[in-house]
Amino acid sequence: MKDIKEELSRIIGSSNFISSIRAVKEKRGESVLFGDSIRKLTEDEIKILKGNGNYCNDWSLIAVVYDFNPGKIINSLFFGKCVLGKFTGETRDVAGSISLPTGIYRSTIINSEIGNEVFILGNGSISGYIIKSGAAVINTVSLSHIAGGSFGNGLELAIGIETGGREVLSFAELTIDTAARIATERDNEQVLSGYNRSVKDYTEAAKSSFGVVEKNARILNTVRVANSYIGDYAVINGANVIENSTILSGSGEETEISGGAYVRNSCIQWGCSVSSMAIVDSSVLTEHSHVERHGKVTESIIGPNTEIAEGEVTSCIVGPFVGFHHQSLLIAAIWPEGRGNVGYGANVGSNHTSKAPDQEIFCGEGTFFGLGVNIKFPSDFSAAPYSIIATGVSTLPQKVEFPFSLINEPAAHFPGISPAYNEIFPAWVLSDNIYMIRRNEGKYRKRNKAKRTQFIYDVFRPDIIDRMIRARETLLSVRIKKDIYLDKDIRGIGKNFLLEKNRVKAIETYSYYIRYYALSGIKKMIDKIIGSGRKIRESMLHDKLPENKRWEHEHKILCKEGLADNGIKENLKLLLEMEEKIARSTGESKAKDDKRGKRIIKDYTAAHKPAEEDSFVIETWKKYHNLRKEIESYEFCS
Repeated sequence: MKDIKEELSRIIGSSNFISSIRAVKEKRGESVLFGDSIRKLTEDEIKILKGNGNYCNDWSLIAVVYDFNPGKIINSLFFGKCVLGKFTGETRDVAGSISLPTGIYRSTIINSEIGNEVFILGNGSISGYIIKSGAAVINTVSLSHIAGGSFGNGLELAIGIETGGREVLSFAELTIDTAARIATERDNEQVLSGYNRSVKDYTEAAKSSFGVVEKNARILNTVRVANSYIGDYAVINGANVIENSTILSGSGEETEISGGAYVRNSCIQWGCSVSSMAIVDSSVLTEHSHVERHGKVTESIIGPNTEIAEGEVTSCIVGPFVGFHHQSLLIAAIWPEGRGNVGYGANVGSNHTSKAPDQEIFCGEGTFFGLGVNIKFPSDFSAAPYSIIATGVSTLPQKVEFPFSLINEPAAHFPGISPAYNEIFPAWVLSDNIYMIRRNEGKYRKRNKAKRTQFIYDVFRPDIIDRMIRARETLLSVRIKKDIYLDKDIRGIGKNFLLEKNRVKAIETYSYYIRYYALSGIKKMIDKIIGSGRKIRESMLHDKLPENKRWEHEHKILCKEGLADNGIKENLKLLLEMEEKIARSTGESKAKDDKRGKRIIKDYTAAHKPAEEDSFVIETWKKYHNLRKEIESYEFCS
């Protein structure tokens, strides 16, 4: 793992945000924006300014660039030391399709610097701000900064445990991986102290005597922006409040705060949006995440490409690609891997035991919380990635360690088993809903907009496969076979029961996909060999590829699964058969919806595409046919 302190030092050294604030602190000359290339107003310029309806209590405090044009400043008030750039009246796009001439109109400017070709119109007051070239501030009641603020950096966020214990100090360029380490490695004093010292350095570097609106940013029709940094090309349109916050943005990654949104004590990264009455308070939104439709995020860190809509997220780390599109609750969740879903009415938030709100949940990658579920804390699903908690299920506090499981209400009740127990189906997602996995892999590739975070989209990768192997070993280790098993019989099934027939089915399913993963490794190995100009030999299955840990892992499984003794041709044939079966299973799992829908909705077929026309089903079959062509094209040497 990366050294936390070194990583933060690198971030501080390369941060455009910190560089911009440093330029404010270490200004070279009389002006932050123009250095010493400024002068006092001439008597003629003051006369023109007064004639245009402008007022200043002391015109000697106003400095301007040498080619200043006073004709583009109309009906405005100036107080304290101000620096004004060049305004030619050049028409600029200031609000979408609206283009207006640069200048300052009907606004109050206090102790601020205004850059070249800025458009300022109809504002209550702009106080203590550096507004850079090409920016626009329109109909904003108040834009103000008090010297010494750090723009929402360095705040202690109560992650997981609301009463404290997993605190993470915030900073504008925080990543999910770093936040997860700090929240979960509480016994590593070296990591914690190194991180805290580095964030304090970052926070100190972020402190500024001026607020900053970077070049080409837009602040429109907003009530109040206070003690905040507004990045390049950011769009603040119709926001309610932005207070003590850092808004990072850039060309092609414009961050937008709009539609009555409220942002306070927070850091919002590139390409994010907070809109339609959403609230973000004491939180960090990492790149290209979104909060909308009255969504509320408090003391949380939200991962790239995650969308929070309508519901509430409090004291959480929520990783990438999580869908949260309806009124739901997520409290005290540690979910750095993300890639899951929170359904309507889900209550994942029983962190208060009536004694204290000090309980928490660890979610697994790809966890799907169904409609109206109730998840009691403490719970740990981190070792059960891509599992589904079915609609309406209430779970007891528990730890589940079986990947790709379904936890559902019992289909039948059995003597001696608590009615509070649910039924668990290990590996059910693989055996009965592989469409979900195929769809997830495809949609995350298509939806990703993050440029700074690297993702591995493959669900079947070493860490997931290792969890599957451990789960299979646990199921195989049962000494006394029963019709029904409880957590005292099989470690890791949680407060659920498992039927013998589903234990056997899970072993078979885990084995199938473990072998599929390993056989897929042979295909990757062959492609590398062909790419290097070498030819394929039957005996090269045991060849080592230098510095290829993935192949080492795949080869180890090939040996353990008894596949390494097969020839390459035999294994490729087996892989092709498995890929065909997976493609067929993907279509069949989607077709279940078609069959049920036809029975219930009279015009279902007229309004829904059949499974065979589904894009992910088509893509899965395409993968199979491409694999077949490639395998058939391979030439082996003796």
